[in-house]
Amino acid sequence: MSYDIGLMGLAVMGQNLVLNMVDHGFNVAVFNRTTSKVDEFIGVNRPTYSEEKLVGTHSLKELVSKLSRPRKVMLMIQSKDAVPAPEIALYPQSAAIDAVIEELLTLLEPGDVIIDGGNTHFRDTERRTKFVESKELLYIGTGVSGGEEGARKGPSMMPGGTEKAWELVKPIFQAISAKVSPNRSQSGETDKTVPCCEWVGARGAGHYVKMVHNGIEYGDMQLICEAYWMLKNALGFTNAQLHETFAEWNKGELDSYLIDITKDIFTVLDPAACGGGKQYLVDLILDTAGAKGTGKWMSQLALDIGAPSSLVTEAVYARCISAMKDARVNASKILHYEPLTAAVKPSADFVPQVQQALYASKICSYAQGYVQLQAAAKEYDWNLKFGEIAMLWRGGCIIRAVFLERIKEAFDKNPNLENLLLDPYFKSIVENAQTAWRNVVKTAIDLGIPVPAFSTALSYYDSYRSANLPANLLQAQRDYFGAHTYKRIDKPNEGPFHTDWINEKK
Repeated sequence: MSYDIGLMGLAVMGQNLVLNMVDHGFNVAVFNRTTSKVDEFIGVNRPTYSEEKLVGTHSLKELVSKLSRPRKVMLMIQSKDAVPAPEIALYPQSAAIDAVIEELLTLLEPGDVIIDGGNTHFRDTERRTKFVESKELLYIGTGVSGGEEGARKGPSMMPGGTEKAWELVKPIFQAISAKVSPNRSQSGETDKTVPCCEWVGARGAGHYVKMVHNGIEYGDMQLICEAYWMLKNALGFTNAQLHETFAEWNKGELDSYLIDITKDIFTVLDPAACGGGKQYLVDLILDTAGAKGTGKWMSQLALDIGAPSSLVTEAVYARCISAMKDARVNASKILHYEPLTAAVKPSADFVPQVQQALYASKICSYAQGYVQLQAAAKEYDWNLKFGEIAMLWRGGCIIRAVFLERIKEAFDKNPNLENLLLDPYFKSIVENAQTAWRNVVKTAIDLGIPVPAFSTALSYYDSYRSANLPANLLQAQRDYFGAHTYKRIDKPNEGPFHTDWINEKK
C-alpha cells in the first residue's frame, strides 16, 4: 500500500511527529540510518498501530517506494557536522542533510517534496530551496517548535520554501499542529479551531521566523530568571513564595507557557538529594546554562542587517558567562561589593514593580524581534505577514503567551507599524511601567545583583525614544582617525563632509 508521507530521523522529535501524524489519520513510513532504531520504534508501537498506518523501512530507496505521489519526505536530522559551502563560509550547514538530499534526488521525481523540519540556518534553506527547485522538485524548510511534547500533541509550525509545495503538505501540517480558539492564546483551551501553522514565505523565511522565535525565547527565559533572582536575593523569597508569585503573575498579562512552567519548577522536591532530607530540585541544579546556537544566529544576523536586537544578544552572553563557573567562583573570592546602605532594601511593593519591569522588558524583546523580521523581509525579499506570525506562536511553541493576540491586533490596525512600542496599547503599558522598571534596575545596581536583560531592555527603550544620541561625537571620532566623513544637521541636503581635525584644532 502507499503511505501519505515518509519521515527520516527517529530521534525523540521525529518519533513524536510520526505518532502525531498517525493519530490524525495519516499513513506514515519511517526510516533511520541506524536501522535497529526503526525496528525498535515499530516494535514498540505495533500493538497500537497496524502496518497499514505505520511501516518501517531500512533504506531511503525503500522509504520512497512506499509513498504515494507526489511523494513527501520529511527530514528530522540534527547534525553537528559543519562543511561550509564557499558562498556561506561563515555559516554552519549540515553535511548530513546535504548528503540525504543528494540521495533523494536520485530517487524522487519532478513534483515530489523534500521537507526539512530541523533547526536549520536559514541560509542553508535558501540555497537548498533553489537547488532542489532547479531539479524540478519542491522544497520546504519548516520551523517546528514545542519540544517533544509539542511534537506529540501539537507543535507550532512555520513552513517556508517552494510555495507550490504548501498545498501538498498543508493538510498534514495543519492537522498535527497545535490548535487554539481565535480569541485564546493557550493550546490547552477548549474550542480549538485555529491551527498554529500557516505559510510563512519563500525559501528560508520559515526557518528565519523559527530562529527569531528561539531568540525571543532566549530573552524571555533570561528576563524570567532575573525576576526570580531579584525576588530571591533582594526580598529573600522562599521557593514557596516564588511559586505563589509566579502563579499569580500567570493569571494576568504575563500569562504564558514559560511563566507557567516556572511556577511549577519551584514546587519540585528531590528526596534523593545528597545529605538526606527533601530539598528543592531547582536549588541543586548547577548554574551553568547550555545553548544550541539559534540565539547566537539571531544575534549574528541582526548585526548583518543592522537590527538592534540587543536583548537576545545579552541573553546569549548571560549564558556564556554562566558557563564560566570556575572563573566566577574564583572571582567571587577576590572581587567584593557591599551594598551602599541598608536603605536600598526593597519594600513590600517591590513585587509588583518586578512584575512591571518583566512585562515592559518582554515587550521590548518582542519589539526587537519584529524589527529584525521587518529588516530581514526587506533584505531577503520575503512577504512576511507579521500579525499572522504572532498567531503561529499562540499555541504549541515555547513562547506562547496571552499578549501575542495584542501583537496581531497592533499589525491589523497598522500593517506598516514601525515598532511595537509605537502601538497605543504597548506604548501605554511601557510608559506606565517606567517608574517601577527603573527602580528595579536601580535597586539591582545598588544591591550588586546582575540584571543584564532588564537593563539592556531599558537602555533600548531609552535609546529608541531619544531624538538625539551621542553618535555625533562618535562620527566625529571616525572622521578624525579614518576620514569616514559625516553629515551636518544645518546642511541636510549637502555633503558628506570631511574635516582635517588635526589642522583645524585650536
